[in-house]
Amino acid sequence: MTNVTALPSLDLNRYLGRWYEIIRLPLKYEDNAATDITARYSLKENGAIRVDNRCFDKDQQAAQAVGEAKPVDETHAKLKVSFLPAALRWLPFTDGDYWVLKIDPDYSVALVGTPDRQFLWVLARESSIPAETLEDYLAEARRQGFDLTKMIIPRHTGRDVTDVMLLEK
Repeated sequence: MTNVTALPSLDLNRYLGRWYEIIRLPLKYEDNAATDITARYSLKENGAIRVDNRCFDKDQQAAQAVGEAKPVDETHAKLKVSFLPAALRWLPFTDGDYWVLKIDPDYSVALVGTPDRQFLWVLARESSIPAETLEDYLAEARRQGFDLTKMIIPRHTGRDVTDVMLLEK
């Protein structure tokens, strides 16, 4: 089987902003019944990327996970992400791979995965994408050896987890 291949380069500034989760492989830390899943990426003063994942959990309560991503090479398409508290991020083996495998020219749809093929996402700037576009991205995932038999499609209801909702928890 061939190795998983990240993009030859990624413009991180264009990648920043909000993304909707369109489809994914199952995650231990994300409820299969979660809805309205988004990821927001912003540049931190230290040059790292702030990762702000939000959703409504199975009980429809606002949920958030905040982490930090850092590019591992000059392509910027391979990153390491950690959701540990900042004081513990120095510990070895506490971060995960986040590789951008495919992105459209206008940075509106992205395929993200891990080199061990355990995690995979299709992300988009809008909460839905045309079926042909999704199939194109899944075809690339198949080409790179990902098993797509357990993919999960989260519902998007038009709601957004706001800062106020998180403060009220």
